[in-house]
Amino acid sequence: MNIILLGPPGAGKGTQAKTLVEQTGLTHVSSGDLFRAALREGTELGMLAKSYMDRGALVPDDVVIGMVMERVEQPDCTNGVIFDGFPRTIDQAIALQNEMAKHNKRIDAVVYLNVPKEILLRRIAGRQTCRTCGAIFNIYYFPSYKPGICDVCGGKLYQRSDDTMETAHRRLDVYFEQTMPLIDYYRKQGSLREIDGCQEINQVSESMMIALGVNV
Repeated sequence: MNIILLGPPGAGKGTQAKTLVEQTGLTHVSSGDLFRAALREGTELGMLAKSYMDRGALVPDDVVIGMVMERVEQPDCTNGVIFDGFPRTIDQAIALQNEMAKHNKRIDAVVYLNVPKEILLRRIAGRQTCRTCGAIFNIYYFPSYKPGICDVCGGKLYQRSDDTMETAHRRLDVYFEQTMPLIDYYRKQGSLREIDGCQEINQVSESMMIALGVNV
């Protein structure tokens, strides 16, 4: 089984990706992780991608697809993968389907974690992280007992520079502008599994498993 996991920043995609891996045994393929690994290891495609990034240009789709398919062909992906952070556009989706078909593979389902923008903003802009142990809190949904102090270790909490309300608005605007057409594309194909991402974490996980027909 090959799954695409879609969801805006703050939808809980990272948490649910871990659950999918645990419940299905599929391999998590994150586009961000691929880029970092390729750059770190200095692969041919990684260096090619770096040449575009160094001059402030977008990495062409064919380079990104090449990196993705190179990863999918690894032995640990034999039973299937969970694509996270890719594709982002319809052009990338079509290119991915074509390349998968060349390798006798296909996308079996697309899981979309649907969360209203106002909730996403609070999830992102309210997030605080402990400098000492990395525990995460949220001033709106699960604040620390003492403001600015970690309940776990007593360390100081801080807000990441990209977790401000202004930045959250911008990130979400870009996501929905780029990705909503992709969601409609998969919905028309009949492969979209839309999940209510406002539920409790375990309920979201259960809904995903049911939608994918996975017995837990």
